[in-house]
Amino acid sequence: MQILSRSPQQTINLGKKLSPFFKKGDIICLFGGLGTGKTTFVKGLAHGLGIKSNVVNSPSFVLIKEFKGRLPFFHFDLYRIKNLKEILSLGLEEYLFDDAVCVIEWAKHLGKEFLDSYLKIGFNFKSPEVRLIKFSYKGVRYKNLIKLYENIIH
Repeated sequence: MQILSRSPQQTINLGKKLSPFFKKGDIICLFGGLGTGKTTFVKGLAHGLGIKSNVVNSPSFVLIKEFKGRLPFFHFDLYRIKNLKEILSLGLEEYLFDDAVCVIEWAKHLGKEFLDSYLKIGFNFKSPEVRLIKFSYKGVRYKNLIKLYENIIH
């Protein structure tokens, strides 16, 4: 599934629109370069989970932020992480397999085999104003979630 977002507000709205379908234990991995809209999407997702979106920002310096909303919500930013050993030292597995929705920015630092099942969302520049947002998955839960999203968005 692919979506074009023509503004930060559209990216926020996409996160809001998809958030009702997340449940405890879901893992969303975000991929894309600096400024492509990852944190903007997370703001919308958080808002949809009942968290004030103005408290959500890139957690690059603290790595993990925890929020309470309709569901517990953990926001990770692995931008400054150099290897899997550093990730494991954070206790990431304890967070990921908790009863919360987990969103991981810069998920490429996890490596391909770290997670068995997750929703993958890639953010890319189409132009300075437009972002191409691509959804893919690993695992049956997220395959079904993407099918649901396709019906809602298109």
